[in-house]
This record gives sequence, C-alpha cells and structure tokens, in this order.
Amino acid sequence: MTSTDREQFIEQVREHHAGLRGFVRSLGVDPLWVDDVAQEAFIVAYNRLDEFDRSRDFGAWLRGIARNLVINERRKDARRKRILSDNLTDVLLASSSASDDEPEEMGDDALARLNALKECVRALPEKSLRLLKSRYEEERSAQDIAEAFAMNPPAVRKALERLRTALRECMEERIALSPAH
Repeated sequence: MTSTDREQFIEQVREHHAGLRGFVRSLGVDPLWVDDVAQEAFIVAYNRLDEFDRSRDFGAWLRGIARNLVINERRKDARRKRILSDNLTDVLLASSSASDDEPEEMGDDALARLNALKECVRALPEKSLRLLKSRYEEERSAQDIAEAFAMNPPAVRKALERLRTALRECMEERIALSPAH
C-alpha cells in the first residue's frame, strides 16, 4: 500500500465515519458497542483495501463489511445460547459450587428450572460434565475440546448436542414430577 492509498483511505474514513456509525446503530447494535463495530469495519476495510473495486461506492462496501461483522456476532451469540437459557454458564458454575444457596430474586419457575438443571448436571458422568464445562464455563472451541478429549470437532459438537438434549429432557421430567406441577 502506497502513502497515497493510505491518505485516500484516511479521507474515506473521515467522509464515512458518521454514516457508518449510524448504519451500525440501525442494525440494532448496543449503543455502547457502535464505535467498536465501526472501528472493526474500518480495520477490516484497511486490511482488504487491495480487494476494493475503486469503481464502486466505498460507503456501500464499508456498510457491507459492518453488516457481515454484525451477522457474525449474532451467529456467535446464537451458538453461545444454544443450550437451555441465556445464563447457562452461570447455572453450570452455580451447580458445581459447594454452596446450595439460591438467588432470592428468582421466581418460582426459574428456581424450579435451576434446581432441575442442577440435579441433572450432578447426575452426568464425569466425562460429560468435563465436556460441558470445557465448552460453557471455559468457553473453549470445539477444536480445543477435541484435542483435549482425543475426539474430532464434529464428534465434540454432536456430543454437546446430545448432552443439551439429555439435560433438557431430564429437566422437563424433573419439573413435571415436582410437587408444584
């Protein structure tokens, strides 16, 4: 990249910064993260500047990059949420702690679900528990878990899918059998 390319890029950043921030905000990004996403879009654009077709609109290209960043973030977020609830990591941490004190602010249904999940997690075989903790407590990737457990990544994903299903079914059964229901 020549100094002229850099200067032109800086000029494009100045010209499109406010518009890109508005676009990112319009995609539903938390206002606290708008600047970060916009900045990341500029970094990606800078790193891929040689791919940019100068006959096209730079602003549209930037918006496409930002849109893809938001889509990727939503996918990552969805993967984190595939198991039972948004707070699974907290639940798994709570279920593995020595204390059985329950949060007082939880409603009866949430408390019943939490208790059922704790019981179901406690009943898991050691390897299954280690697998869940690796993924949801330690937030390790399927590749990292595969290496640690001498498995391949698809087998890890399938094992986690089966564990989520087993936990969900166990919870449903325990809740259905509880005296409150």
